[in-house]
Amino acid sequence: MLRGNRTLLTALTGLMAAALTVTIAATPASAATTANWATWAPLTGSGGAYATSMTLAGQPALTAQVSSDSRGAAAVVSGASMWLSEGTPVGEKYGSSRDQPYLNLRPKADSATAPSTTTYSFASPTPTSGWTFVLGDIDADQVRIQAIGADGAPLTATELGFREGFNYCADGVVGKPSCDGDALDVPEWDPAAMTLTGNDAAEDTSGAAAWFEPQTSISSLTFVFTRRAGFPVYQTWFASLARDITGTVTDAGTGPADGVTVNLIDANGDIVGTTTTAGGGLYSFEGFFATDGYIVEAVLPAGKIAVDANRKPADLTTDDAVVDFSIRDIVPVAVSGTVTDADNNPMPGVEVTIGGVTRTTDSNGNYLFDEVPVGSHTATIQTPDGYSLETDPLPSFTIEVGDTEPITGIDFVVAANPTLSGTVTAAGTGVPGVTVTAEGPDGTLSTVTGADGTYSFPLLPSGEYTVTVTAPDGTSVVGSPTRAETVTDGDVENVDFELVRFGSIEGTVFLDDGTPFPAATVTVSGAGDSSVLTTDATGGYALGTLPPGEYTMTLTVPAGYTAVGPATRTVTITAAGEAIFDQDFVLLADTPAPTPTPTPTPGGSGTAPAGTLPATGVDPATGTIAIASLLAALAGAALVAVTARRRRVTG
Repeated sequence: MLRGNRTLLTALTGLMAAALTVTIAATPASAATTANWATWAPLTGSGGAYATSMTLAGQPALTAQVSSDSRGAAAVVSGASMWLSEGTPVGEKYGSSRDQPYLNLRPKADSATAPSTTTYSFASPTPTSGWTFVLGDIDADQVRIQAIGADGAPLTATELGFREGFNYCADGVVGKPSCDGDALDVPEWDPAAMTLTGNDAAEDTSGAAAWFEPQTSISSLTFVFTRRAGFPVYQTWFASLARDITGTVTDAGTGPADGVTVNLIDANGDIVGTTTTAGGGLYSFEGFFATDGYIVEAVLPAGKIAVDANRKPADLTTDDAVVDFSIRDIVPVAVSGTVTDADNNPMPGVEVTIGGVTRTTDSNGNYLFDEVPVGSHTATIQTPDGYSLETDPLPSFTIEVGDTEPITGIDFVVAANPTLSGTVTAAGTGVPGVTVTAEGPDGTLSTVTGADGTYSFPLLPSGEYTVTVTAPDGTSVVGSPTRAETVTDGDVENVDFELVRFGSIEGTVFLDDGTPFPAATVTVSGAGDSSVLTTDATGGYALGTLPPGEYTMTLTVPAGYTAVGPATRTVTITAAGEAIFDQDFVLLADTPAPTPTPTPTPGGSGTAPAGTLPATGVDPATGTIAIASLLAALAGAALVAVTARRRRVTG
């Protein structure tokens, strides 16, 4: 029902939007469950700022805007050479994903300090069942999952619906793709940390995957993917199940009723299907998400009323649904009216009571009674939460003995309480999937920012509110994360927050011949702090979660070596949170000084003074400079070659 559901009430103003309406032919349904793999729009952007959209197939199709700060080499992949076969646990329920696309993403940088964050912002809340997402190739890496519900509250591990880990490349998997894997190589799920982690050795293997089936509506879904070793990549699939609703409309006096309009309404209050009965009062809605919360509505023809109700629930969670209606002629005197808001938008699902009998308004805000007894009556309504009744006094009417003319215009107007809204941005761009709370007279309310970073709290009672933004991982709030606002008669807008993203720095220390130099010391200073890092076995160093600012990397040159080029590098991280690569240093081993050998003096019997070189026809100072220049040039060439090779590997 609509009462008590703020999210649902907000959607009512667009209830009749044509863009959300699907017209369905009035034919009997096939009574079969259909599995659908999601589709993807082409990936746009580049490393650090990718975007696409994912469409969860079903009626009506549900789209999520996707943003990711994965490093380069992300891609939407066709599924022709890598897929989830029908022999996998998820494939047994949703079928094979062969030739169905999926998304390949990477960490923000190939270091444990720079995870990537990928957020799916759904255009409307997801179904509460009947769909899945799958994460694949989780081996030398880990991924933490964050999901925000339709009410803005984070999902628990139970609500997230982890099913099991599996290996889609293992022997014995029916129709497995062309890869080799170990059936025991599956990622481990930690429900307390909401984290999926690959094998203990952090080895790059094949086929380790896990699947989830969320058990509540989701408005945003976020994956925080971290490298543990190597150059990791992970895969993401989505799929959904669809079922059918069928039924008949029968006239109690004349039998099957053709030509009756029937609407299908989803759990968000939107009309998602419209059809007309035909072929003996039959109707059907085919291929809708296999979930609960649907309402089927028979639009009553003129002169007719429902025998029991013209709005009935339908549940597709486990099977197809059958919803039948019976109508009859109106018995005078009929009493009707409409419930609208102050902007003349219809208010469906509102209970109206006359003479102890209650009816519910339809999708156009209309209601109808008949057989109202003779006498004086006052109509009342159950005012929806978040609204106040504007109609004063309540409408009254009298039915005299012998009256036959219908009584119309027994209308009500309700006014929506104000809305508090704002935007969460970072570097001038809206940030999706951010939780915002508002604490006020009715307790604490939660919501989540949409794909454009906007949020709203509709239908608020007057009072004082404390609005708080929760900075996602990898970001911090500029200034205070909390604002105090007062709600009175009008909307409160522009309650905005700004975030800055954390950046990262990584580089390598090499010898001039390209050999990695482990155990070198690099000091990173900036933003009022400094960190002393030691290069690993590959010569690499990395530092993440760096707020915006200027940073200086200083190499402590080991004894017996000389830095080729500067031993200090300076970079700037902006509010966009860049991952800065290739902050490399090159070392040159010092050459021991040659031991002088006495040399006979030309034209005489003596020797040259100790510590001097024999005459060569070249000025000694000039020769020394030339040798030093040659060594520097060779070392510089080595740095360019190593950096180029490293970019090819990491790109």
